[in-house]
Amino acid sequence: MLDMDAVAHPTQRQFNPYTENGGTILAIAGADFTVIAGDTRQSEGFSIQTRYAPKVFPLTDRAVLAVNGFAADGNMFVKKVKQRLEWYRHAHSKDMPLRAIARLIQTMLYGRRFFPYYVFNILGGIEEDGTGAVYSFDPVGSYEREACRAAGAAQALVQPFLDNQIYFNNQQPAPGTSHPVHLSLPTILSIVIDSFTSATERHIEVGDGLEMYIVLAKDRGVQGLEGVVGMQELSVTDEGERVFVVRRDLKKD
Repeated sequence: MLDMDAVAHPTQRQFNPYTENGGTILAIAGADFTVIAGDTRQSEGFSIQTRYAPKVFPLTDRAVLAVNGFAADGNMFVKKVKQRLEWYRHAHSKDMPLRAIARLIQTMLYGRRFFPYYVFNILGGIEEDGTGAVYSFDPVGSYEREACRAAGAAQALVQPFLDNQIYFNNQQPAPGTSHPVHLSLPTILSIVIDSFTSATERHIEVGDGLEMYIVLAKDRGVQGLEGVVGMQELSVTDEGERVFVVRRDLKKD
């Protein structure tokens, strides 16, 4: 029998294929190194789904990708990027350069612009000229090269801090001096740790663990990494580029 009340008062039904899974990522480029970092908490609303969900993934011996947003889309996108890089490696017998990887990611994201991957990507690594570089992307492929970028749940907390500490916004140098063009690696690592420690204190979707990937250019030693707790070397190329990862605990409440 027809429900006349339902006809008189129709109801609308919606389906949202996306969700927010929290977490925060950032990357900072130095003169001959790049640091890419992310926390490991994956959540939805007030529920923690897992305390170890990596958001930072090494792509080559010179490039690392951090993804944040919808975790399922992020994991699938990283899988597809790695597949494309493997095809390139088989065809050309070398790894794709960092700038070309940035263009590849832009093309892949823009190709899905009508049903996009709901992820914010930050690509960091070493360019062919040996300089550190960071590329940030929005979900539909717009991207730019920057010195530093944060994304994710605590972006509003972390990015102003990076603007102040990396770009020296709203800071006046001492008379007769100027701000440095590039900061040292130990200083960058301290800024990254402070960023995530403070974000964990103020945001419920950030915490549990911190993973920092450090990509060093060739002919650069490990000065500044002596005594770093929790550091592990992941790879080293014939030319001398090296990738390290540092894992730290964050608050778990």
